[in-house]
Amino acid sequence: MSRCLAWLARLLAGLVAMGSVWAAALSAHLPADPPTGPAWVSDPARPGEHLPVAGASLFDALFATPGGTHAIPFPFERLLARIDAELARDPASALPPLKAVLIPMGRSLQRSAAAPDYFRFPRVVVGVDAPPAPGSPWLLKDRLYIGYLEKSAVLEVISYNEGAGRFEFQLVKDYRAGGNPQVYYANRNICMACHHNAAPIFSRALWDETNANPAIAARLAAEGRSYYGIAPARGVDMPYAIDNAVRRANRLALTQRLWQEGCGPAAAGQRCRSGLLEAALRLRLADGLSLPPEAIIHPEAAATLRRNAARRWPGGLALGRPDLPNRNPLQGLADGLDDPAARIARSHVAAPFDPLLPRPPDTVWRADAPGAVREAVAGVAEFVADGQWLRLQAALARRGAALPRTEHVLSCEAVPASRASRCRGAGGASLVLDPANRRIQGLSLAGEPPRAPFALSARPDLRLAGGDVLERVDASALRGGEGLLRLRLRVDGQALAVAISRLAAVPSLLDEQPLPRRALVAALLDALGDPLPVGMDRPRPPARLELPAGGTPAQVGVPAALAGFHAWCAACHLSAESFPPNFLLGPANALETRIRQCAPRIYVRLAMARLPPAARAKTPMPPETLLPAFRSHAAAWAASPERAALEAGVAAMLKAESGRDPDPETLLARGYEALRPCLAPDR
Repeated sequence: MSRCLAWLARLLAGLVAMGSVWAAALSAHLPADPPTGPAWVSDPARPGEHLPVAGASLFDALFATPGGTHAIPFPFERLLARIDAELARDPASALPPLKAVLIPMGRSLQRSAAAPDYFRFPRVVVGVDAPPAPGSPWLLKDRLYIGYLEKSAVLEVISYNEGAGRFEFQLVKDYRAGGNPQVYYANRNICMACHHNAAPIFSRALWDETNANPAIAARLAAEGRSYYGIAPARGVDMPYAIDNAVRRANRLALTQRLWQEGCGPAAAGQRCRSGLLEAALRLRLADGLSLPPEAIIHPEAAATLRRNAARRWPGGLALGRPDLPNRNPLQGLADGLDDPAARIARSHVAAPFDPLLPRPPDTVWRADAPGAVREAVAGVAEFVADGQWLRLQAALARRGAALPRTEHVLSCEAVPASRASRCRGAGGASLVLDPANRRIQGLSLAGEPPRAPFALSARPDLRLAGGDVLERVDASALRGGEGLLRLRLRVDGQALAVAISRLAAVPSLLDEQPLPRRALVAALLDALGDPLPVGMDRPRPPARLELPAGGTPAQVGVPAALAGFHAWCAACHLSAESFPPNFLLGPANALETRIRQCAPRIYVRLAMARLPPAARAKTPMPPETLLPAFRSHAAAWAASPERAALEAGVAAMLKAESGRDPDPETLLARGYEALRPCLAPDR
């Protein structure tokens, strides 16, 4: 053993017992959520199993084959067309159902793969924010996101898994002409280091990394190539749509926790979930027009949710921020980027813009907040409308039509100095009638927000907040704007309540489990007399994990002096992928050589922890969000002997190489991207 390695052995020998896997090293340190502070909806330090414990991703469901593999269309335009075929068009919008932006110098792990030709090979980010086409069983809205960088021949996929109630992170490798695309589930430690809420992330406005930035769009256009059918120049409408979809996507995890844990166990929990579902369906039927808080959900269901949630999360539930600070990689650029070194330098992601940087909560859901129950209902409403929605509405209308109608009688008085009449009835019912223009304004039957104005016709067929349908407005008894106005309602809401009540007879449907959207829709249609045909599920291929052969990051024969790198870095850097650098992968007897290759970058990232946050050029490693044992005190990791030992080890390597003690300022004189890469060119 060399003198340097012997010194490292004495320094790091105590770390061997910490194990070779970072998660195992930290398991004893995982603290409980503070009793007075909010609990995290998703904690990046607890990423969960890499492979889904139930169900499969939407991406798997879309592209599975009967033979147990995936059929991934290539080129990328064909893949987009396949997804687009499942989506409904909005005739009122000029935007396509699939939203796509080009990001030549972004913040993804794949960003350096195109260096220095960032503008010729930009990363594409695609998100779905459109509902399913009629009959499509796949609810992709807010649930499917794809990143593609042609030079890496890899797709990065984030898609929802309803069986597990979470987003899955996947990689499609060898995605290229003549390739054999293979789909893997990714290492969630790596993913959640940036995706703190276990969901997609995106930049804040004005989205200057994307082709919404005129300077970036101009450079993309100058390349003169087609970007998979995506226009090089685009306004902010496209990234704005993706941003909104990402924000909604991040709230799915909150809904799942409220559905499963907030409602709680046993019969009371089932009634709570039943109440949430019925209220969510009414909200969706009325296009978001909600009943007043006291009427939106059955009082028992609301009380159960508030009581259980207050007991489980006395400080509330904190939802991680899904948005990153806006970053313009061309900010202050006075000349061109003709020099490849200049382009590489511009790709640097400074610490304040790094997705690894810890982010404060976006919101905190509290059981005692006035809008808590309404927010839970709105969350469940994001799960109920899929390609069977029109079928469900039709079945509900048939059942409602078979029930006796209800009638609201309002007394009308002429409004002085106006041709209009103001009408009021029982239960807070009110509206304003404009006979001259044959319009009704401000209709509210149960204290809900008033409806937008609509035409007075013999059969308006207007859906109301409670789920019922206004079939007829009878103004025949009015004289001079005075008298009685009759409203006839088809009681779809009553038909819905009857169908919901029958769900309790379906075994385990309303138990403590991820919200079973498709099973709930199928059970409702069955209860309404319109059962779905069987056998609609696509085949699902076996799940494979993107990790080194053997399925475990443990290595045999690692020198004691280097054990600390396995203990604290293996969760992200012992991988089959080269992003982030997999310098821990390979023969144990060559580990020191690989760490030496990466030493300048490792040293900088370790040294950043002992600098004040404002003075850091890069975020420290390991990422602070994945160090739960040190989260309660910002300086704990910086002062820890574990970090000091790792830094001292690579510092000794650098000193042996250069003959002087390293320091971050000197190493970063030409920028972080100018440091030699962690992986040698032959890797």
